[in-house]
Amino acid sequence: MPERSSYHFAVMRRAIDLVDEMGPQAQLSDIARAMDMSPAHFQRLFSEWVGVSPKRYQQYLTLGHAKALLRERFTTLETAHGVGLSGSSRLHDLFLRWEAMSPGDWARAGEGLEIFWGWFESPFGPALVTGTERGICGIAFSAEAGEAAAFADLTGRWPSAVFTEDPERLRPWVLSAFGAEGAAPLFLIGAPFQIKVWEALMRIPSGQVTTYSEIAQAIGHPKAVRAVGTAVGRNPVSFLIPCHRALRKSGGLGGYHWGLPVKRAILAWEAARGEA
Repeated sequence: MPERSSYHFAVMRRAIDLVDEMGPQAQLSDIARAMDMSPAHFQRLFSEWVGVSPKRYQQYLTLGHAKALLRERFTTLETAHGVGLSGSSRLHDLFLRWEAMSPGDWARAGEGLEIFWGWFESPFGPALVTGTERGICGIAFSAEAGEAAAFADLTGRWPSAVFTEDPERLRPWVLSAFGAEGAAPLFLIGAPFQIKVWEALMRIPSGQVTTYSEIAQAIGHPKAVRAVGTAVGRNPVSFLIPCHRALRKSGGLGGYHWGLPVKRAILAWEAARGEA
């Protein structure tokens, strides 16, 4: 993953807050001054992280862009599935396989399962990654929630499992997950309905979005929009299972388990990289 990526995310996080405060017409010089940087230095750091200029990036952070994604770039899950998840799909690029825990094993809350964990740098701040011998089973971002809350969240989902700190065991998968060569297999731990929702999320190509109602249609439960929203929010593998690509039907961002600034940054990062 990129060097100093968490530092760059911290810069971007501050910039996002300033854009919100100063409005979309804010000039590069104004934002740079507010961040105690020269315009040239700020633009260089910004472009290294996201691949486009700050002005272009601002466009990806607006509600209008979210609505444009739904209007112009929305790809139905059935279409994505029908074309075999080819082209821009991160699933096709990153994963050789994914598999799910059996319903019986899930009901036992991870009993008899060893889960390895470690902290890593990511393009979106510090990331807690967990995984079994079969693949990654959890990714949490702590930039908004804090490290203690992120750790309690992921480990609390499977209270009967044995957790072992071993970042080196996970490092090759983590590097692949955030952009290096290789594959990052997934091991999904959840109830059968949740896994159906997460599987649907993995059909959304990078740089595009869907809605909770579209997911409900895709999994054969068109009236279960609220349950779908809950399952999206309980997704344990952030970024790789792209719950950040699920928006409200109005085009609003909705919620995000690890904080809306992180969701907005991920969406903008993906959209900008898709056009850079």
